[in-house]
Amino acid sequence: MTTQVLMPKLGFSMNEGTISEWLVADGASVKEGEALYALESDKSVQEIEAPVSGTLKIVAQPGEVYEVGALLAEIV
Repeated sequence: MTTQVLMPKLGFSMNEGTISEWLVADGASVKEGEALYALESDKSVQEIEAPVSGTLKIVAQPGEVYEVGALLAEIV
């Protein structure tokens, strides 16, 4: 089963965020709870964890701005 990794809404006023960097390479295995990427919003930088275990397929590029709910990656 494929799980979509979407841009999270970390605060009431958050509408978009920037991926500072991917902490796991495309195609690598990840475990649930492992840090996937660093997310920069207007107020902070946070590491976002994998929601499930599997193989990471990255869609979004670092340095780009994405709206809340945008597809960033998939875990299969």
